[in-house]
Amino acid sequence: MPITQIDPVAALILIDLQKGIVSRATAHPASEIVTRSVQLAEAFRQRGLPVVLVNVAGMAPGRTANPRPDPSTFPPDFADLVPELNPQPTDIRITKHSYGAFLGTQLDAELRKRNVTQVIFVGVATSIGVESSARSAFDLGYNVAFVTDAMTDLNPDTHKNSVERFFPRIGELDTTENTLRLLST
Repeated sequence: MPITQIDPVAALILIDLQKGIVSRATAHPASEIVTRSVQLAEAFRQRGLPVVLVNVAGMAPGRTANPRPDPSTFPPDFADLVPELNPQPTDIRITKHSYGAFLGTQLDAELRKRNVTQVIFVGVATSIGVESSARSAFDLGYNVAFVTDAMTDLNPDTHKNSVERFFPRIGELDTTENTLRLLST
């Protein structure tokens, strides 16, 4: 289902569009994802709507079946947002240390302070940072939407699974073009 409306106070949440992650995304070209995300961020800023720039600077503790990288081996600019995002003083900056942007951060408080009722997600990785954050947003009572052509994943199959099977259960899905059109009305 496409996005039926942009709430009066909607926030765009850009997940992990940072140097150390966009270079690893493979399902769709990262340059296209960044370009579309920038277009959306500019449109939200022009309407005076909140833009949330999320980056990840560590990992949640705990054992997993898959080997995990050691964050101390990441390059020094790993957590730096890609410069194309052109962060503005009005943007909300969130640094997370787990997959989701809500757990252990001030994101919910920042959105509530601004009376946000809808969150629209873009970014990397679809099945990890985006999905984890969106699950929390849904559980917290936000109207959730996804701009699916402005997100990608490390794996095309996990991207497809999130977009086709899970996201429709918790939100609306649309394209950059349609979302920009909604923002201009």
